[in-house]
Amino acid sequence: MDKKYTIVGTDIEEVRRRNAQSGLSYRQVKDLLAQTGGRGTAVYSKTNAEEVRSRLKR
Repeated sequence: MDKKYTIVGTDIEEVRRRNAQSGLSYRQVKDLLAQTGGRGTAVYSKTNAEEVRSRLKR
């Protein structure tokens, strides 16, 4: 398999491999917080949690 590199020389497959091992993505964290209510963060948020939950169920 030929390695793929960006213009500046970054090994794309290596980045993907490391990302897969790094834990939750930004979107996964956002989804998790929306589903759980963020545990104690409601006082800082203007987000309608019910609206977010209904969007996630679609």
